Amino acid sequence: MDSPTSTSTSSQATTMSTGPDPKIQDLLNKPKSELTEYEVAQVEEFELTSGPLSLLHTACRSHTQVLISCRNNRKLLARVKAFDRHFNMVLENVKEMWTEKPKGGKGKGVNKDRFISKMFLRGDNVILVLLS
Repeated sequence: MDSPTSTSTSSQATTMSTGPDPKIQDLLNKPKSELTEYEVAQVEEFELTSGPLSLLHTACRSHTQVLISCRNNRKLLARVKAFDRHFNMVLENVKEMWTEKPKGGKGKGVNKDRFISKMFLRGDNVILVLLS
């Protein structure tokens, strides 16, 4: 029976925790102008599946909803159809939610929402994206 400190187990653990594959690491350190088309595609695929965009990639592939907090203090609950590295997104089945304050400034705000079947969201409006 192997002990938890056996060399094969510990070497696998260190390989998994060190980060990207050495090939990918070499490609990440090179300027993009020196990479072939295939290498650029490999780098972009790695960034898409391991960086901050991996959340959108997961949501897009699994068709799960995301909650997006926007700069105009509105929230969007939607399914991501497509996105790019600038966080521009094509969204479907969007529920937009916000709170309207009374004109006098006194009293409670009123929660409002609306449904939008398809929407393009420009990435500079995005503050936060949560996978739900």
